[in-house]
Amino acid sequence: MACRATSVPALFFAAVKVVAGRECVCYIHHDFGRGATRASRANSPSRRSRRWGNCQIGRVDVSEPASLSSGIAERYATAVFELVKDDQSLPKLEADVAALTAAMADSDDLNAMISSPVYSRDDQKSAIMAVSTAMDVSPTLANTLGLMATKRRLFVLPQLLSALTRRIADEKGEVTAEVTSAKPLTKAQEEKLAQTLKASVGKDVRISTSVDESLIGGLVVKVGSRMIDASLRSRLGALQNTMKEVG
Repeated sequence: MACRATSVPALFFAAVKVVAGRECVCYIHHDFGRGATRASRANSPSRRSRRWGNCQIGRVDVSEPASLSSGIAERYATAVFELVKDDQSLPKLEADVAALTAAMADSDDLNAMISSPVYSRDDQKSAIMAVSTAMDVSPTLANTLGLMATKRRLFVLPQLLSALTRRIADEKGEVTAEVTSAKPLTKAQEEKLAQTLKASVGKDVRISTSVDESLIGGLVVKVGSRMIDASLRSRLGALQNTMKEVG
């Protein structure tokens, strides 16, 4: 599959001027708590709001559970996947997801744009639509990203891409192994790891990589619900605990 350019247009970098010294405000909360009662949501600390100029911005506590973001991403992923599957355009979706995932890994500015509260809904929508156009993202996925920006959901883009990757892999009879390493893996290392995991799980394995320098060395591999932590950090932690017990 040919690799597309993943450079992110610079036009949105100055879309919103960051005002130094402002207290950080977060995403609007009212869509998040569907299962909560009206009273509990009203009394929640995350329902507090702050006024910037003439605009009142709802706040959500940054400690909201990760499962909440995952749930939002899964709903969007389900809708996108089913639409694309009906159109028989899964290969295009697969290419789009791969390109966006690479762009997210390469661009701090793109990550800041989808998550920073200083960008308005309109600014985020204009920016993500510009990125989608520049990367030739399919209309279905591009329109979904625009809708997510309008609803202040663009911050779950990484989880959305992961969810779509899993669905595409399932459709192709593959499994996805999420591999975290202390430094980027080479292509040869990825292929060898995929072969090793295939022998273990009995299916073709797609490798999804990320880097965490704090691991020092080794790998953390997650395949479905199975987690293999072979990192040097975990080994040192285990050794430290053993030494404490001995002492």
